[in-house]
Amino acid sequence: MKLQKILSNFQKLHPKEIDLSLNRIQNLCKKLGNPQDKIKAISVIGTNGKNSTIQAIYAILKESNLKCNVYTSPHIQKINERFVFNNQELNDEELADLLEEVEKVNNKEPITVFEMLSACFFYKAAQYPDNINLIESGLFHRFDATNILKSNLASIVTSISKDHLDWLPKENRTIEQIVFEKTSALLNSNIIIAKQNKEQTMECIKKTIKNNSSKKLFFNEDYSYSIQENGFFYYEDKFGGLKLPLPNVLGQFQLENISTAIATIRTLNLEIQNTEIENGIQKIHNLARLQEIKSGKLKELVKNNTLLISGDHNPDGARVVNEYLQTLDCNKHIILGMMSNKDHNEYIGYFKNISTLTTIDIPNQPNSIGGKDLKNKINSFKNVQYKKDIFDAIKSISVKKNDIILITGSLYLAGEILNLN
Repeated sequence: MKLQKILSNFQKLHPKEIDLSLNRIQNLCKKLGNPQDKIKAISVIGTNGKNSTIQAIYAILKESNLKCNVYTSPHIQKINERFVFNNQELNDEELADLLEEVEKVNNKEPITVFEMLSACFFYKAAQYPDNINLIESGLFHRFDATNILKSNLASIVTSISKDHLDWLPKENRTIEQIVFEKTSALLNSNIIIAKQNKEQTMECIKKTIKNNSSKKLFFNEDYSYSIQENGFFYYEDKFGGLKLPLPNVLGQFQLENISTAIATIRTLNLEIQNTEIENGIQKIHNLARLQEIKSGKLKELVKNNTLLISGDHNPDGARVVNEYLQTLDCNKHIILGMMSNKDHNEYIGYFKNISTLTTIDIPNQPNSIGGKDLKNKINSFKNVQYKKDIFDAIKSISVKKNDIILITGSLYLAGEILNLN
């Protein structure tokens, strides 16, 4: 297959999967005519909530008949998800042609796969100069391949917490250093800061961006939301209040992401009507972020019980998913698969009042921890069982009426599960 062959070629261009620096992508983009200088972008930086915030903005902009390009990572089921132009995901042939064209320009120079993919996005995005580009920053931001823009419409800072610590020196594995990596290089435009898990994190962000001359909006200071009775929530900022229906996505944390999306849109004065915001948040497509599986092979196994999948993989993600689970009056069963470089006990320790816990292997992921090893590592649950695959795991769980099953621990696991389903 042409697309897979090109991606395989990309993997041979650099010995490392990640190499945090900007010179390689800057050199390639210069050969491409610096396409990143020709686009209108909203940059999204943070640890959790980046994709959810992007999808909320995207849904509202589409409802307003505005054209968008969207660049996110990682993909869940197929790499095409990362490349949306003119509100349409590229098909295999279109994506292969794009990658091949940029591959020729690169001329076998050393560059990581993510840097190549980012250059491909910028190159294609420049063909739509009037579109709004929603760009998700990768691992950190300061030396991330997406951080080569000279200007943007806005930078959104979503919830920041400790994750990917293995990419930092041991002495720098602190929230202060993570905040610095993610926010010290933000452009001078508009900065919208989402709700943070801890006040310390918000204070670190404020300190780091203190000398940035951007217009700054902080959650709970410049915009906020509150949950009301009768199935709606209330959003408020300097432009006034909006009484909005609850969105089509699960979890209170999604209201935080949606509020940040609304704050960004209203700050940029995109002439979007309130009705378009109301309708847009009912049409958010948020793959593998507390997503209910409503059909397919796995759904058939659980029959009338609820099956959820969430690619959360760090402690703060576990915290917000658990908060949602605690609002449900039923038994909760967790199926867990994780990558080897995570703090497995800290992650699962956030889940409370869980009826059963089953560990499984993540197919096709050599950097994951085996389900047996994961079972043996977890010490916060007395009765943990291991099953080789998701089908055996679901079949082994004795569910009662209204029980739910949640599959979680990794976006890679989520992708494999959705493909199996």
